[in-house]
Amino acid sequence: MTTQTMMGRTKMNRNVFERRESGVRSYARSFPVKFVKAQGATLTDEQGREYIDFLSGCSSLNYGHNHPVLKAALAAYIDSDGVTHSLDMETDAKADFLEEFEATVLKPRDLDYVVQFPGPTGANAVEAAVKVARKVTGRTNVIAFTNGFHGCTLGALALTGNKHHRGGAGLPLGNVTRMPYDGYFEHGDSAAQIEQMLSDPSSGVDAPAAFIVETVQGEGGLNAASFDWLRAIERIARKHGALLIVDDIQAGVGRTGSFFSFEPAGIDPDIVTLAKSISGYGLPMALTLIRRDLDIWKPGEHNGTFRGNCHAFVTATAALKAFWRDGEFEASVNAKGRMIKQRFEALAREYKDDIDGLKGRGMMLGVDVGSGEASSAIIKECFANGLVIETSGPNDEIVKCLAPLTIDEAQLERGLDILSEAVAKVFSASVKAAA
Repeated sequence: MTTQTMMGRTKMNRNVFERRESGVRSYARSFPVKFVKAQGATLTDEQGREYIDFLSGCSSLNYGHNHPVLKAALAAYIDSDGVTHSLDMETDAKADFLEEFEATVLKPRDLDYVVQFPGPTGANAVEAAVKVARKVTGRTNVIAFTNGFHGCTLGALALTGNKHHRGGAGLPLGNVTRMPYDGYFEHGDSAAQIEQMLSDPSSGVDAPAAFIVETVQGEGGLNAASFDWLRAIERIARKHGALLIVDDIQAGVGRTGSFFSFEPAGIDPDIVTLAKSISGYGLPMALTLIRRDLDIWKPGEHNGTFRGNCHAFVTATAALKAFWRDGEFEASVNAKGRMIKQRFEALAREYKDDIDGLKGRGMMLGVDVGSGEASSAIIKECFANGLVIETSGPNDEIVKCLAPLTIDEAQLERGLDILSEAVAKVFSASVKAAA
């Protein structure tokens, strides 16, 4: 095939996205190339150009792309004609996952959750969590927090604060009371304010079925709640007969340094939602972990066709075995998190007039560059120089680093170099324009 023919086919293939794919697509607009290969923390486009991946499928690829241990486990299972789809029937793949999850994750942390497979996405896990909380308590109101993001299905969207996403609902989103997250107000303790409102019979806030909280708000701007605040929210929930749901879909599975993001706070959620990287391989899989005495579902009362993804069970099991049976992987994640933090702190010092500080925890970190215009220019410059990285926050003002947890230190440093160079170019250009 001639070079001219290949270029023609490439253009034709690109045109199909414009011609046939819905305008709802978003990431493709920021990274307008067709990727054809992925390994570790590297993406390769159809022209053979390589990019360092600091997006990681929005934390769905904590172990990177096509990790060889996970790939081998999946290939062996497929080669053996293992069951692919099982609804909620019993399979070896599911049994192996549940045994490994119990032994490697739950028992060492003294947790006794039952595992619900609600469907393949994080939103499915959130919908199940809120439904069972309302079923258990007999209450309808749920307390969610400013800048929280929990999904775009209608129940999860009602819990989500983002105006852009809420605008797509097409109907009122109710049965949720929005409360201020930790640090939302410059002064004052929001936990104390929440306690006062729930204790006041004239506040107008109905007794809640549950609180749902992210310990680090992934889409809301990498706001990291203090451990004291999280413990206060747990106490308030207990006092007022509400369940505590931790949405660990983006912050869990090692992203903040421990398997669950809430572990360092010493809290004990009633329900936990997991998705994204729980499959280990980017395969669709979600879990709703429910305290055993709260599991009052009737058979089939909440279901979904794709709640039995055996390929995801296989790679999830392999990931737990490879990364979580001892503390070595967790220690490496925390070491790399400190590297990123040091680099971001240095950037914030160097550009103190432009960067409002560091956000997040562990390897879920970002810098606040003040506006969506600045962050957009930075990620565009990063992409031009071989780095895929995204933004978050109410105005997209946070440049957000979600590098694979398995990335080697040299590649991590190179990606941080590209980001630093992009920040320098954008802010030096803005200074020149102002002059």
